[in-house]
Amino acid sequence: MNSDKLQAALLTLLRSGLWEKDIDDFSCFPLSAEEWREVFRLSRQQTVTGLVYQGLQYLPNGTLPPEPVLIRWTAEVDAIERMNRKMNETLSELYLMFHSRGLNPILQKGQGVAQFYEKPLLRECGDIDLYFNNSRAFSVAAVYVRLHKIALKKMPDKSLFYLWNGIEVEHHTRLFDLHNPFLQCYLNKLEREKGYEHFRLLPPSELKISIPSPFLNLLMLDLHILKHALGWGIGLRQLCDMARACYKLHETINTDEMEETCLKLGLERWNPLLHAFLTKHLGLPSSCLPYGATAPDAQPLLDIIWHSGNFGYQLTDRKASGQSIWKRKLRTANIFRQNLSFARRYAPKETFWMVCDLLKGQF
Repeated sequence: MNSDKLQAALLTLLRSGLWEKDIDDFSCFPLSAEEWREVFRLSRQQTVTGLVYQGLQYLPNGTLPPEPVLIRWTAEVDAIERMNRKMNETLSELYLMFHSRGLNPILQKGQGVAQFYEKPLLRECGDIDLYFNNSRAFSVAAVYVRLHKIALKKMPDKSLFYLWNGIEVEHHTRLFDLHNPFLQCYLNKLEREKGYEHFRLLPPSELKISIPSPFLNLLMLDLHILKHALGWGIGLRQLCDMARACYKLHETINTDEMEETCLKLGLERWNPLLHAFLTKHLGLPSSCLPYGATAPDAQPLLDIIWHSGNFGYQLTDRKASGQSIWKRKLRTANIFRQNLSFARRYAPKETFWMVCDLLKGQF
């Protein structure tokens, strides 16, 4: 099969579903039954099954997938919607517990980003990431989780991991995925200045969930994508999150201030590449970018996405289990080595500090 054609078909359908608009390129259609099965597989691999399914609604009848593929696709989307409802219920339980004890964690990404979509239930959810902005709150939250007879696992980056109602939850001590220690004071100051806001989960819930302010939210998503692009890899879902956040939040952002901040954070090479991908491949209007810098080509990022998928989980090395901690660290180091050319080109300073943390065992 022609992989370029299938990838083009996936991106075409994704753009249509992401913005709920007509198909913008019919050159890769129609597809054979085998090609449709591969597009379906790619959509699952990139965790954009629901969004691509939404794009199918804009195809003429003669170009739709064959019935067996369409039935599987519909069942998968139904499972995504049910999982999102379970995620919302779990998030409500956790926030009610923490609020009742005077704690107010900040939700990172996840359902906080899903609100930026036209149909939030179609966005595939992952885990729940909660940020506690002081050490006391972080410690107290862990105590209350343990009171429910739930075991917590300390991760290399000092976050805490556990399962709540079968949902993966992580507690974090920092809002941003940035490893340069000389920028932490600046980020802390920025966080205090910009602060947080609230949103409500889908009805019937009236619970207020705390999330970063628009300025901080865009920075958080940007740095999260960069971190994974430099490491195991990144998938289309995370890029879609960034695109939808830009679309919904751009009117609240001072573009000059955002550009100045990104320059201080060392993103002057990375962000033009990211912006090129968002506009050229995901169809984000350039007027919605946090600021205007755009690279002429987004191919280096596209190559990483097709190679690694959702956080690199399609890679054989990432799937390996039952290995010693040293073997896992060696695999992670090897991935960084393979991506070194990309990393040094687009984020040289951050790459240096990520490697330092890797050597200290903080990955």
